[in-house]
Amino acid sequence: MDHSLSRRRLLKGAAVGAAGVTAFSLAGRPTWAAAQGTFDYAKAAESFKGIEIGAPFLDRPGYAAAIAMLPEFESTTGIKVNYETIPYENSREKQVLDFTGGTGQYDIVLVDVVWIGEFAASEWITPLDKFTNDPALADPALNLQGFFPILLESFGTWNEVVYGLPFDNYSGLMYYNKKMLADAGMPEPPKTWQELKDTYGPALTKGDQFAYALQSRRGETQSADSFMRMVWAFGGSLLKPDTFEPNLSSPESLAGLRFRQDLKAIMPPDIVEWDHDETVQGLAQGRVAVINEWSSFYATLANPASSTIAADLGVAFEPAGPTGKPAPALGGFSLAVNSQSQEEKQKAAWLFIQWITSEANSKKYIENGGVSGRQSAYQDPELQQKYPYFAPLVESWNNYGNPVFRPRFPEWPQMSEIVAQTGSEIMLGSVPVEEGVKTIEDQLRPLLEPYIKGDKPKLQ
Repeated sequence: MDHSLSRRRLLKGAAVGAAGVTAFSLAGRPTWAAAQGTFDYAKAAESFKGIEIGAPFLDRPGYAAAIAMLPEFESTTGIKVNYETIPYENSREKQVLDFTGGTGQYDIVLVDVVWIGEFAASEWITPLDKFTNDPALADPALNLQGFFPILLESFGTWNEVVYGLPFDNYSGLMYYNKKMLADAGMPEPPKTWQELKDTYGPALTKGDQFAYALQSRRGETQSADSFMRMVWAFGGSLLKPDTFEPNLSSPESLAGLRFRQDLKAIMPPDIVEWDHDETVQGLAQGRVAVINEWSSFYATLANPASSTIAADLGVAFEPAGPTGKPAPALGGFSLAVNSQSQEEKQKAAWLFIQWITSEANSKKYIENGGVSGRQSAYQDPELQQKYPYFAPLVESWNNYGNPVFRPRFPEWPQMSEIVAQTGSEIMLGSVPVEEGVKTIEDQLRPLLEPYIKGDKPKLQ
């Protein structure tokens, strides 16, 4: 079976489920979802017993969920998974050094949505049809089409070839403190960015309490979670899709970045130093009323052991901008196989990837704190009632998800550094918005020139 999937086919399915968010209608699901028998992982791993494979993990709920499930996999297969928990900020660099140095530290590769182009073009990861075409390794219930289309396309697919399976997947959501809002006379969360700034901002910002926090620390958090979030929300974009020329100087992009400056009046004064952890804790500790953060942080905010507002936690869509629609951030990872690993370790790594991302394990993964990329898990009535983030998450992925929220081509890491550097200066007020945008575009253009000239295919 050919498991390469075209971008057009995948994105055509991305709007499935538009009707009936509460019931999570998924009309048009693939017809080959049902398993033909039960795959025997113990038998498949017979020749790999005692093998040890390496994996890079992050200190996030989705990885804690995988760690909780590891004993079952290891006892079934005899394969030992040695995971290393590393900061996100170092995770790409550590993996690239492993690829280029041939040290063989990681057999499983963690692929961020913005690394897929670089990792695939460099041939550091293995096309998955090597394993899915092998009857001894491929679970008949694998069901690639059971993933949300936007996730398999964005996180696991490059140039129509599948390299990784979605794992630890996110959409930007709005989390809020229901009690703080109610005490201020607001029974519902803001529906638009303008409403957040103009109405909720003054009512919820007083003393050491603030209406809003937008994680904006210099680095990928600044470039993607802060800068690009506001550009897209106001109808702008980083690139012109047809030409790949910079588009940050468009009226829409500039409007979003100017609005971000206005939002500072209702945010903590040191917001440019806030990363995800500080932002989540700001809400969890009652210092901030509203945040926009990844769906994966629901487990932290809803847990009374890590959140003082667990009983008052609300979840909704991100606010809408002038376009009238939310433009939530899209983030997350896939798990892939290191092409330089020994053959038997590649196969062992594949068995773990297939197992941890399977439909059969999706409910257990969610209950352990992970966010699954499997459509079927979100149809479970018990889980729907237990996890209120399901409804906005599913609708975000089906109706509002943007596969190119950040470009996935190999130049993105360099572009991200450029945007983060000047984006931070803009936010701090040391550089005017228009001047900063011009600086960014001037620095981006040499990286984009091969695409603009047609020397590289316009893939992102």
